[in-house]
Amino acid sequence: MKPRLNPAAAAPDMYKAMVALEAAIRHSGLEPSLIELVKMRASQINGCAFCLDMHSKDARAHGETEQRLYLLNAWRESPAYSERERAALAWTEALTLVAQTNAPDADYALLSAQFDEAEQVKLTVLIGAINTWNRIAIGFRMVHPVDAAIHAKAS
Repeated sequence: MKPRLNPAAAAPDMYKAMVALEAAIRHSGLEPSLIELVKMRASQINGCAFCLDMHSKDARAHGETEQRLYLLNAWRESPAYSERERAALAWTEALTLVAQTNAPDADYALLSAQFDEAEQVKLTVLIGAINTWNRIAIGFRMVHPVDAAIHAKAS
């Protein structure tokens, strides 16, 4: 795959605004592990290899386990996630697929039971931001780094 363009170079002010939004999310008070699970789940749904590569590494750096990362696509069937994480993941799916789901009341009820109003807004902004990053990475064909050993096997 060949990148189409470098978004940071093509529109530096817009890219800087996205980076500033990321900084605000990181300092929002939401748990770092929760932030990474949300980013991973939205990126799975959107099929964003660049973001999946980045956020799986970030999640591990925040102490996330391999098991929970492997099971994330099937979180509903696994007891490995807390009720708070389940509410966040349901809301992530609802908003990432909003044209299909219309953000159902049942998912909002789960969210409201686990997150106060300010956290609901912070989580929703996080979900919007990762979906924007996915669209930037997929749209401009951003290529994730590949370890040399993996690259040799693929060749």
